[in-house]
Amino acid sequence: MTGSPHGGPDALGVPLHDFSTNANACGPCPIALAAVRAADASRYPDPDYTALREALGAWHGVAPDCIVPAASASEFIHRITAWAVRQRAAGVVLPAHAYGDYAQAAAAWGLPVLPVLPASAVFPEAPPPWVLHWACEPSSPLGTSDPALETWRAEEASGSGADRALRVVDCAYAPLRLAPAGAGRHGPALPVNAWQLWTPNKALGLTGVRGAYAIAPEHARPADIAALRSLAPSWPVGAHGVAMLAAWVDPAVQDWLAGSLATLRGWKAHLREACEAMAWAVHPGSQANYLVARPPVAHLAQRLRDLRAQGIKLRDCASFGLPGRVRLGVLPPASVAALQSAWKA
Repeated sequence: MTGSPHGGPDALGVPLHDFSTNANACGPCPIALAAVRAADASRYPDPDYTALREALGAWHGVAPDCIVPAASASEFIHRITAWAVRQRAAGVVLPAHAYGDYAQAAAAWGLPVLPVLPASAVFPEAPPPWVLHWACEPSSPLGTSDPALETWRAEEASGSGADRALRVVDCAYAPLRLAPAGAGRHGPALPVNAWQLWTPNKALGLTGVRGAYAIAPEHARPADIAALRSLAPSWPVGAHGVAMLAAWVDPAVQDWLAGSLATLRGWKAHLREACEAMAWAVHPGSQANYLVARPPVAHLAQRLRDLRAQGIKLRDCASFGLPGRVRLGVLPPASVAALQSAWKA
């Protein structure tokens, strides 16, 4: 199909109705946008990101030294994969359907993709961590909870498994969870023996601003955190990314986000009803601001090209391992009406 399978602007420009990305459609957050516009781009940021790490650490209830700034989620995915290779990891375990950068980083570093390992799996030829294991909370494209997290929590309770894997939870869509989270402002309780990767730009509707951060797990050694920092280039986050990440913990920004989630819930219900009215089979269980559906057509790629020519872009799920399906980010009712009209035409 025309353009990048990742979504967003492509060779045809900016879509009039872009269902292909999962950014918060209520955005951009006005407060965060003002902070980004006010950023002083005439100077380098603090290379140690001291104030930023203190603010993020306080918000998450961890020490500032546990915060590792990153240029983006993709940059950190490649960085921690490189570190796993340096630790002689035997391979990488991926979610069944997920963001392609996990596999891309593994391929770039020659790390084989492994099936999900049983609890008894060991690799005596390599020191811990035996594997790099990825999970998403919630997952993309399906928006469901990653079953790996339940396994990790069970292993925490039993005191086993921490020495078998370098675990990373991608929390990109945790702030956009629309189903009741039941565990406070950060969503469901995450395993304490896993790294957490946070990318607030999606929740803030500012995907054009790059900036992310990781939180080290409780058992992480200071030397390992330092090693991950040392693998980054100088100033991985620029002034605008620092401004966005600093705004992320502003209570007023979090209030805006909470209000936007209420709006997105209503828009998502409308989108689901519209899909069902077009006889699209909607995959159940999505708890995020997007869903997956199967249009009743034999040549989906051509239909998606036709829609794109009319200014409507959907995400083909073939790259996720789900051919014949599309992922739709939640958009306002006017965009949904445009999709219905174009599909009928």
